[in-house]
Amino acid sequence: MSLFGTQNSSFSLPFGSTAAHNPMKDFEVQSPPEDSVSCMKFSPAALPTNFLVGASWDNTVRCWEIQAQGNQVHTVLRAQQSHQGPVLGVAWSEDGTKIFSASCDKTAKMWDLNTNQFVQVAQHDAPIRTIHTIKAPNYTCVMTGSWDKTLKFWDLRSANPMMTIQLPERVYCADVVYPMAVVGLAGRGIIIYQLQNQPQEFKKIEPPLKYQHRCISIFNDMKKNEPTGFALGSIEGRVAIQYVQATNPKDNFTFKCHRSNGTSSSVQDIFSVNDIAFHPAHGTLATVGSDGRFSFWIKMQAVFRL
Repeated sequence: MSLFGTQNSSFSLPFGSTAAHNPMKDFEVQSPPEDSVSCMKFSPAALPTNFLVGASWDNTVRCWEIQAQGNQVHTVLRAQQSHQGPVLGVAWSEDGTKIFSASCDKTAKMWDLNTNQFVQVAQHDAPIRTIHTIKAPNYTCVMTGSWDKTLKFWDLRSANPMMTIQLPERVYCADVVYPMAVVGLAGRGIIIYQLQNQPQEFKKIEPPLKYQHRCISIFNDMKKNEPTGFALGSIEGRVAIQYVQATNPKDNFTFKCHRSNGTSSSVQDIFSVNDIAFHPAHGTLATVGSDGRFSFWIKMQAVFRL
């Protein structure tokens, strides 16, 4: 079986709300997962059709085709696969023919969309939290980060990892933009890896946030089009912008987000930042939080919400 043939400011819908108010003109995905969604990724530009893959705590990986018809958007669930535990991360191959998934069942699997085969490609001793694909001039692999305190790199032609890196703590978040990878650990550790020739540690970063990291996203230098830093989100409703080699101390800064006024002027509701994404052309960033909001920001020495 073969599967092939925004611009907003801030928006929220209270949990449990049945209101039809929809100023952002959002479209609900049909046949959604039956439990919380842990990760979503759009298909790469190599594909002529847009697909969305989603991982869920209901143990499934789902793939939808996104169809635009005039001012309307329709979604069609093309296929789904199942792990033996919640699925925490997904990644596309560069050509868009394969989807990789990481699960609490301690395995990572590869879903070939042309044949619909779903096979194991990685194994850890604890749940796998993150999964990314790496395409370097001299190697291609899948990187998995686990709660067993290891980072493993897998050549899909072998059942054994081509490299295993022991870590001081569990992997909580990670991102890859060749030739750089950034890994966030339990205990707020941050390690940057360079991926040229072979993966190796580049430097450890002093954590810029006081509370546990939840998500991390690499951003590019817009002129050179190469990775130059990352944004880090925490459980404390705060984001840090961190350059790998900051030319000015003011280049690194933090800002508050996903907070609201509580029952009194002295109390504030604070929510975790669950994900961060950068626009590939303009460098603006979006944050999504446990308050049910998504916000768009301009990354400067000071941050202004759009």
